[in-house]
Amino acid sequence: MTAGEHEQREALERCREYLGVLARFQLSPRLQSKVDSSDLVQQTLLKAHENIHQFRGSDTGELMAWLRRILANELGVVIRKFATEARDLKREHSLQARVDESSTRLEAWLAGDQTSPSVCAMRKEQLLLLATALAQLPAEQRRAVELHHFQEYPVAEVAKFIGRSEEAVVGLLYRGLKRLRQLLEDGSAG
Repeated sequence: MTAGEHEQREALERCREYLGVLARFQLSPRLQSKVDSSDLVQQTLLKAHENIHQFRGSDTGELMAWLRRILANELGVVIRKFATEARDLKREHSLQARVDESSTRLEAWLAGDQTSPSVCAMRKEQLLLLATALAQLPAEQRRAVELHHFQEYPVAEVAKFIGRSEEAVVGLLYRGLKRLRQLLEDGSAG
């Protein structure tokens, strides 16, 4: 393996948690009981490794966009597998838009309107750190934070999805956000 190939593989691996967050965002609670988001991420990274020669980007943001397209394709495969409807190209375009929207929601959570190239690059790195920090939360806290803060489900719906009381969900959200902030401030997410 050449040094360039090694660097590309490391860059792909650094995006693993980010892809995991996006995959969890796109799988409905019903599908999450049938499909493991980590399998989707693994399949996405496998496709990326196989097709790395097709990647024409030069920075982290372009790599993340390329990986989002591959993830959207993999999500389409899974959804078609479990859906009874025939293939609908409009739905596939919609899926890509939803994956991009999820990424945008994550970015918006991190920062405001800063658009210089260095700030954009820094935000992409922060996005990867946020995804890594989310992965370090206990599963129920992570799920509650993702559903409520990133997917914008009300507390009552989050409670139904995870099978806990609303009060328990509020506690999970409080502890999850507190731990998330701590991980991001301490830099222990990276």
